[in-house]
Amino acid sequence: MRIVLTGGTGFIGSAVLRELSRLRESDGGQRHIRVHAVGRRRPHGLDPLRDTWVPSDLARPASLAGVCAGASALLHFGGVLSGDAAVCRRVNVEGTAALMREALQAGVGRIAHLSTAAVYGRGPHRLRHVDEVPPAPVSVASASRWTAERHALDAGAAVLRPGLVLGPGDRWVAPALAELALRVPALWDGGAHRHSLVTVDSLAKLAVGTVLGERLVPGGVYHAHHPEPSTTKEILDSLAGLGALPRLTRCLPWRESLEAFHASRGAVSERQFALLALEHTYESSDIWERTHLSPGPAAHIQLAGTGL
Repeated sequence: MRIVLTGGTGFIGSAVLRELSRLRESDGGQRHIRVHAVGRRRPHGLDPLRDTWVPSDLARPASLAGVCAGASALLHFGGVLSGDAAVCRRVNVEGTAALMREALQAGVGRIAHLSTAAVYGRGPHRLRHVDEVPPAPVSVASASRWTAERHALDAGAAVLRPGLVLGPGDRWVAPALAELALRVPALWDGGAHRHSLVTVDSLAKLAVGTVLGERLVPGGVYHAHHPEPSTTKEILDSLAGLGALPRLTRCLPWRESLEAFHASRGAVSERQFALLALEHTYESSDIWERTHLSPGPAAHIQLAGTGL
């Protein structure tokens, strides 16, 4: 069972590789899973006896020739989050298009492609299905990932749009929340707004289940996070328990939170502050039902148990 994986050295892709290894070990090797890692750097955790690494680059389509030959499934988790529109187009859009052409030519029948709920743009958003929230990305990276979805869908892929992703290796969500807790040391708007959240290990389990489950998951777009939203307070309390930020107890209305935010300096933008503080929830039960996987306890509870 040859599984092609891109992005195996990244935050989410490396968790997918760990999940593939865990699955292989848990059944005593009965599935005979062989990972075919595609990327510029060799991922950590490849089995030297069963897995292979193909040096390649999504920005160079010619380097992808033949990478899907003989594959049972493709997990496309490679890409960039650059602010350079040309780089995003070359890697995220053109690279995805080239990879999906290889998958189609090789007859790969199961494909999972990583996108993001950030394609919906500015919120707040509240528990909407995929077809109820028209994408309106505001960053060049999110715009390129939305465009890339079209190529994946044309190849029959299950496109996964997670919300906030937290866990070991996170270099954006937890650091941003830690910065905001120092700049605005209070529960923003009372901390009651809800967020679609998933731990990186849970997302990896879901992604692998999408292509290796007993039942085929039809191609289409799916929200890919825990079906039970977590409140801002629940997320901040979990991170405080892990020592990632101070525990916040004082409540501050949103207008005053924004005033305190603008009176301080930092790397997090107002748009990002709103994303992390205001309601952003999306219905995600469909993908869990189709994969017959259990999402487990709420994501903020899982985070408290797994760490950063």
